[in-house]
Amino acid sequence: MASEDVKTSESAVSTIVNLAEEAKLAREGVVKARSQAVLSICKSLVAGGVAGGLSRTAVAPLERLKILLQVQNPHNIKYNGTIQGLKYIWRTEGFRGLFKGNGTNCARIVPNSAVKFFSYEQASKGILYMYQQQTGNEDAQLTPLLRLGAGACAGIIAMSATYPMDMVRGRLTVQTENSPYRYRGMFHALSTVLREEGPRALYKGWLPSVIGVIPYVGLNFAVYESLKDWLVKAKPFGLIEDSELSVTTRLACGAAAGTVGQTIAYPLDVIRRRMQMVGWNNAASVITGDGRSAAPLEYTGMIDAFRKTVRHEGFGALYKGLVPNSVKVVPSIAIAFVTYEVVKDILGVEIRISD
Repeated sequence: MASEDVKTSESAVSTIVNLAEEAKLAREGVVKARSQAVLSICKSLVAGGVAGGLSRTAVAPLERLKILLQVQNPHNIKYNGTIQGLKYIWRTEGFRGLFKGNGTNCARIVPNSAVKFFSYEQASKGILYMYQQQTGNEDAQLTPLLRLGAGACAGIIAMSATYPMDMVRGRLTVQTENSPYRYRGMFHALSTVLREEGPRALYKGWLPSVIGVIPYVGLNFAVYESLKDWLVKAKPFGLIEDSELSVTTRLACGAAAGTVGQTIAYPLDVIRRRMQMVGWNNAASVITGDGRSAAPLEYTGMIDAFRKTVRHEGFGALYKGLVPNSVKVVPSIAIAFVTYEVVKDILGVEIRISD
């Protein structure tokens, strides 16, 4: 009996030890899984930030010219086209003038791009899971429409998170040496707007931005991912030999995505930029021209801004700056997508944005 009791006790102790070991391993596994998840998120955010900063800096002169064309007075034209506009900026403000506002733009676009790419990945996973549950098909793939929805969600989240910096970036960008009032930098602009116009002023033009970001970012991701999938599956014209796309092919996919998205959403970008200028004290000459029709712009809302712009300047005013923006957006979107995937690949993260 004593022997049996000893064996029973040893068995109980052994069971307890085994359970403790299993619990320890389980805890270590959970901790390791969490740390890996956090590391993966950080790598994804870094890749998105690098992609945004590099792509925007590469096209900064065209970005500045686009904004100047969007807000200039139609009765006092200074910037009369892409080449002429860039030459005028170079002649009057020098090399630094071409990159004015780019520091603020990068301060905005790096977190914006990081959040946008990460949000798209998470939204894609969530939407795909719900779609598979709804259809009962675990092998179901994202459709272009579902990718559009995921891209729209990502765009709204990223844009809303960084909108105040976009607002002051717009004002910094249109300043010239002859501006009657100048912001010294991003933080000075933020504090000045808060003090003189209140917190709501930092979100002027937010509504048209939300409406515009849905087709713009949504179509960017949807067209880019759908084109890549089609090329891999269809292998048209013998362009693709295996399941891997070359950097050149991915650049072309990104360029096509950027062209489609920006053309559809551009008028909303013009209205957003004009609404951001409202309330800027003593800046009539920056917004409406030097000396002529120097009354500051006043809009009661997005619809009013659309109506006044079309009534006073014609429908074509909604596409002011489209040419430099088109020249800018194609390489910008292409560089952003490819840089994101390359950096993630270097960091050892799965580069597939969606299933």
